Amino acid sequence: MNRDEAWELLCEYTKTEQLRRHAISVEAVMRAAARRQGGDEETWGIVGLLHDFDYEQFPDQHPMAGKPILEARGVPDEIIYAIQCHADFTGYERRSPMDKMIFAVDELTGFVIACALVQPTKSLSDVKTSSVRRKLKDKAFARAVIRDDIWKGMEEIGADFDEHVQFVIDALKPVAEQIGLNP
Repeated sequence: MNRDEAWELLCEYTKTEQLRRHAISVEAVMRAAARRQGGDEETWGIVGLLHDFDYEQFPDQHPMAGKPILEARGVPDEIIYAIQCHADFTGYERRSPMDKMIFAVDELTGFVIACALVQPTKSLSDVKTSSVRRKLKDKAFARAVIRDDIWKGMEEIGADFDEHVQFVIDALKPVAEQIGLNP
């Protein structure tokens, strides 16, 4: 599967702009992580792009509902497995760096974007790691974000909080306009 095919699949199952933007943002962070860790950028990017493709149509069965769809389309097993890994409740053991990274960036990416959206400039450049840390403590802010997954994800990849958050911020800047932000 290439990026164009993944995008078509995402658009077939995901109709809302908000969820498509989330997919683009996680894809960007996964591609940056692949470059940093020597992974295959296309594979990691497709995992990021498709990780929530089934959520809109099957919210109560996500991501398990997407597995047979991906299998029927001939998507490689490593991509399907990593997508299953991004949801802690599936019971999939995160084995590869790609499996661990999708879990470590999914919730954090959404949270960083929420932090940028409350800036007067709506700019990622105005998001500081210290403000992300403060906002994580505020349970009312971006309440849908699973904060435990953010912390657990960083622990699983052995990441320093400030470095990981800054990495996500920097990885999002090239797609800022596509996801409704300023760089």
